[in-house]
Amino acid sequence: MPLFESQTPQHGFSHSRAQFEAAVDHALAHARKLGATDAGAEASEGYGLSVSVRKGELENVERNRDKSLGVTVYLGHRRGNASTSDFSPAAIERTVQAAYDIARFTAEDPVAGLPEPEHIATTYPDLDLFHPWNLTSEVATELALRCEAAALQTDRRITNSEGAAVSAQHSHFFSAHTHGFRGGYASSRHSLSVSPIAGRGDDMQRDAWYTSMRAADELAAPEAVGRYAAERALSRLGSRKIPTTECPVLFEAPVAAGLLGSFVQAVSGGALYRKSSFLLDSLGKTVFPSHIDILEDPHVRRGKGSSPFDDEGVRTQARRVVEAGRVQGYFLSTYTARKLGMQTTGNAGGSHNLSLTSRLTASGDDLDAMLRKLGTGLFVIELMGQGVNYVTGDYSRGASGFWVENGQIAFPVHEITIAGNLKDMFQDLQAIGADAYTLGGKTVGSVLIGRMKVAGS
Repeated sequence: MPLFESQTPQHGFSHSRAQFEAAVDHALAHARKLGATDAGAEASEGYGLSVSVRKGELENVERNRDKSLGVTVYLGHRRGNASTSDFSPAAIERTVQAAYDIARFTAEDPVAGLPEPEHIATTYPDLDLFHPWNLTSEVATELALRCEAAALQTDRRITNSEGAAVSAQHSHFFSAHTHGFRGGYASSRHSLSVSPIAGRGDDMQRDAWYTSMRAADELAAPEAVGRYAAERALSRLGSRKIPTTECPVLFEAPVAAGLLGSFVQAVSGGALYRKSSFLLDSLGKTVFPSHIDILEDPHVRRGKGSSPFDDEGVRTQARRVVEAGRVQGYFLSTYTARKLGMQTTGNAGGSHNLSLTSRLTASGDDLDAMLRKLGTGLFVIELMGQGVNYVTGDYSRGASGFWVENGQIAFPVHEITIAGNLKDMFQDLQAIGADAYTLGGKTVGSVLIGRMKVAGS
């Protein structure tokens, strides 16, 4: 559904949809003239404002504006691509020529090529992804200062701040290729964040919180974000180490989104065809307990992971990736699907609005209920490091959070490491809370794993 009909730029953009179409069509026409078998092109533009403050003072005001035209040329099964930020006809022709020359000297790849016409989106819904925010640096500064001030005023033990920031970002694009795809849309993403520090001397703790939405009027109030970030930092004062042990582990909802991300990585086409995944040949097999489902829905209105088509113009659709613990689908682009002898799933560019749910979750399973299910064990609210081996599934991350006894938080803990294997962790996923939280394009409640190793003092 076109968002720009005229040659006149709208909503702060420098270029209109019609100008993008003209640039892309010129690129495709020149590729054909040079003798390309197939070609694709995308014109895009973005602009935004980011403001940061610290300790009541303005720190940075940053404006960004960029544009790009990317061209991909195919000579049979040889592929070349090039890009430019100059939209003049001569520059576009030089860019197409560069992509053509690269393709001439590239080795043949029998699976390289555009998606099959039957997979291409010919019509697509407007998902309401564009909500421009006419934000001035003065208003952005005021919002950031209010957020930080709320954090600092929450309690006398909030002694410092790493700052607060406000960002408003807008972009639009148009893409087309010689298998018949034509499409594009505008989108926005706005955010507000703060990072306060609690305590003094040897007992100082920091935490952070943020709000991010497509539409600015859906952002949480600056004062609410500031107070909640402060409360999180305060709750960590007096953190201590615990002895090395094995125990149940409850992942707070924002942290649990990372477990869902690990699953996506393991069943994505690139990892599978390179055989660098611990979930090789998992299609149709049980990876989670039978109460677990994972749904992908690319068409959520205003969703942060929403897209009517993928990066190749392939239509997207809702599907169950995992049903009753069994893997029903991978995440495949046209290229990775061909490498695996399969068909694209419309995931060139990544996954879209995933939700991890349990059929055992009751409406009253809030965080307090999940702590009671945990019983005695570790409640994790922050993970550090990149200790995930996707070939073996081995998992080892620095962590901090709270020690829980008999369903009640006993004291905060830090400087510990949690370890296990993702295959075992997925199978040992015992419960998911009703405290669902959306982090980017992933929605999940707090997640309880039955047993993990915890390395402490």
